[in-house]
Amino acid sequence: MAKAPYDLRKVLDELQQHPGQYHATDVPVDPNAELSGVYRYIGAGGTVERPTQEGPAMMFNNVKGFPGTRVLTGLMASRKRVGLMFHHEYHTLGQFLNDAVASPVDPVTVSEDHAPAHEVIHRATDADFDIRKLVAAPTNTEYDAGPYITVGVVYGSSMDKSKSDVTIHRMVLEDKDTLGIYIMPGGRHIGAFAAEYEAANKPMPVTINIGLDPAITIGATFEPPTTPLGYNELGVAGAIRQAPVELVDGVTVDEKAIARSEFTLEGYIMPNERMQEDINTNTGKAMPEFPGYDGDANPAVQVIKVTAVTHRQDPIMQSVIGPSEEHVSMAGIPTEASILSLVNRAIPGKVKNVYNPPAGGGKLMTIMQIHKDNEADEGIQRQAALLAFSAFKELKTVILVDEDVDIFDMNDVIWTMNTRFQADQDLMVLPGMRNHPLDPSERPGYDPKSIRTRGMSSKLVIDGTVPYDMKDQFERAQFMKVDDWEKYLK
Repeated sequence: MAKAPYDLRKVLDELQQHPGQYHATDVPVDPNAELSGVYRYIGAGGTVERPTQEGPAMMFNNVKGFPGTRVLTGLMASRKRVGLMFHHEYHTLGQFLNDAVASPVDPVTVSEDHAPAHEVIHRATDADFDIRKLVAAPTNTEYDAGPYITVGVVYGSSMDKSKSDVTIHRMVLEDKDTLGIYIMPGGRHIGAFAAEYEAANKPMPVTINIGLDPAITIGATFEPPTTPLGYNELGVAGAIRQAPVELVDGVTVDEKAIARSEFTLEGYIMPNERMQEDINTNTGKAMPEFPGYDGDANPAVQVIKVTAVTHRQDPIMQSVIGPSEEHVSMAGIPTEASILSLVNRAIPGKVKNVYNPPAGGGKLMTIMQIHKDNEADEGIQRQAALLAFSAFKELKTVILVDEDVDIFDMNDVIWTMNTRFQADQDLMVLPGMRNHPLDPSERPGYDPKSIRTRGMSSKLVIDGTVPYDMKDQFERAQFMKVDDWEKYLK
């Protein structure tokens, strides 16, 4: 008997077998700021304002204004939970995804009767069509530009249909059939396709897929150079599950949709058309972004005209809190994979593991665990840091540690800075480089000497590795190894 395909519902069924990883509530909640405000205390983590913590994924069954729709948040807001959902040890998820990129399993197209995403169809031609009433998109704060789709996987193709891709963007519900979409310049393949359509003055068909197996969501966040133009990241999810992601033809657009998504919005990115992101609120804010600050509302986001909303029976709307641990999993683990891929080719065997911690939102910081075989390897650790910067341009800080340091324990990492580090010789500062425009310190007013335009940054390497010829002077206190220590807790 064939196994049921992976989708969000199958993942949630499996997750409920693990105590403390999932919680559902019937208490009424307002999607406007309250839902995210509640989860901030329960399990958001990441760079969210304290107090916050790591906690269970949360299903809100009673969302005001949206009877029949549940809202899920925090599904990926724990690295250990991602490991459980992927059936893999969480410490080595980066290498696991690296292997998946190397051996993709391409998606397949299924017939309409095998696509639960189309169980219910609302067309823009319907008299009562209004995405603001159909899609239970929360706002993260009271100051957001509007309700946001925060974890919608956009599927689009080149004009000749020779290349297809999936990416995630912030999208705000602006009107009954209109979304504003922020496509960050450079690196995003959907943006390249949209530019091609815009040059031809033609609307670009897309589908926006929400409520997915996290293998799809996390796989979709890979970027160049790891996945170059023409690489469809749905193949990564296929490799993780060892089964192809199922697609289905759109009902109103000439584009594919993910057949087992909870919600799908179909529509067109309109050519040569822009709108003010916060046109309905004029707060000047978009939504909280991964560094922990409110993103500025963009004065000219691209426009999507929605032609249909489809969903499953009793659908699940999935959302993320911008600065939460969920973003760390979505962006950080693929970044670890990208870094490992490059360093393994350039200096094989010298980088044992890589971790992008919550302190950097998954993008701005990486910790690299270094192996030195002999004195000739001295300096190879700094070469590894430079490779990390080239693998991922949005990286700002690299911390280098030895093999005996637990890179997933920030106390252990910072300990190296206090006992294996001298600031006058173990810091490398690289000014005037490109980075991520959402870092608020990356503006000319903050550092006029090296930041000429928004999105430039000085980059930092902290070398906390012991010189090889002094290794015997830095051996940690050795405690007795006790295999059955847990019996003393019973």
